[in-house]
Amino acid sequence: MRPALLFVVLPLMLIAACSGGAPGAGGQGAGPSQAGGGRGAGRGGGGPVEVGVLTMQPQRAALTTVLPGRTVAFRIAQVRPQVSGIIQQRLFTEGANVKAGQPLYQIDPGTYRAESDRAAAAVTKAEANALTARLRNDRIVKLAESGVVSQQDRDDVVANLRQAEADLAIAKAAMQSASINLAYTRVVAPISGRTSTSEVTEGALVSANQQTPLTTIQQLNPIYVDLTQPSSDVLRLRQQFDSGVLKRATGNKARVKLQLEDGSGYPLEGTLEFTGITVSEDTGAITLRAVVPNPEGALLPGMYVRAVLEQGVTENALLVPQRAVSRSQSGEPTVLIVDSAGKVEQRTLKTGEAVGNDWQVLSGLNAGDRVIVEGSQKAKAGDSVKAVELAGKQS
Repeated sequence: MRPALLFVVLPLMLIAACSGGAPGAGGQGAGPSQAGGGRGAGRGGGGPVEVGVLTMQPQRAALTTVLPGRTVAFRIAQVRPQVSGIIQQRLFTEGANVKAGQPLYQIDPGTYRAESDRAAAAVTKAEANALTARLRNDRIVKLAESGVVSQQDRDDVVANLRQAEADLAIAKAAMQSASINLAYTRVVAPISGRTSTSEVTEGALVSANQQTPLTTIQQLNPIYVDLTQPSSDVLRLRQQFDSGVLKRATGNKARVKLQLEDGSGYPLEGTLEFTGITVSEDTGAITLRAVVPNPEGALLPGMYVRAVLEQGVTENALLVPQRAVSRSQSGEPTVLIVDSAGKVEQRTLKTGEAVGNDWQVLSGLNAGDRVIVEGSQKAKAGDSVKAVELAGKQS
């Protein structure tokens, strides 16, 4: 009886459990709870999104502009012979640095040394003739005082003395010229700098003041950087200075920082030395020249660089981070701001020069406006947002 009873009771219990679980507390009770949980999650996701804002405040800023340019040697000297002759020696290493006055070439001095010796002998002879004329003049003067010689004889010895002295002066000038030509047989560096390749070798015949230089020396420390700036920018800056919007940077000369061709920064700072007064008819630009220290010779003539030029200081600049600025379909710069009601508003800007990682705002923003810097991709104009101030995160 017991096994038969079990076979009857167990199926009945299983049927009761299945039929009670589906419509009972486990099924119908869980449904509203889950639905309520879903509605709660929906309310949380639909609330105001959080964005990081920066409140615009006027501040003092140095305005800079980036200009293209090329490096130019500070001084260039083409070395040419001043006397003719055969090159005996080249006394420098090509591409090496030389000092002013350092010997570079030796021209055969034989002919010029002989000419110098001949001129020195001519001076000795002229000095002897002058001495004889002077002694004769002294004797005649004494005799003339006693009336022994005529006035004509006195005049003749005076004239002979002056001629002898003139011959001596001519001989001395010829000796000096011969000495100079002899010195010119040793060709020296006119300036300090780096040499180029030598255009002649030992045994070459060179002539005085020939067109082809023997070598070229370029002074590279400091070095010039020639920049070009549109004339329209120059006029705009002048108007800002005249109106008081901008002030001159501290000091008499604007500072210049260089960016090299590979994008790296040059460590040494230069100064603006010269601003051109002529506008190029081809480019409409003005040439500016800066002087930059180059003690290691890292800058070579002809290199392309970009110069960051400090052009003025404004006391009340509004600066907006570049990462907060986007472009409209028409290409105009725009930003999103949060108004006093917590609503997002789009503003179209007029920007000026870049100041570090910021843009100078000329119009479109006012002091106190809260610009969205972080989270702008989660908000659009008209949305309600929660603004969180990001003090000190302009860049």
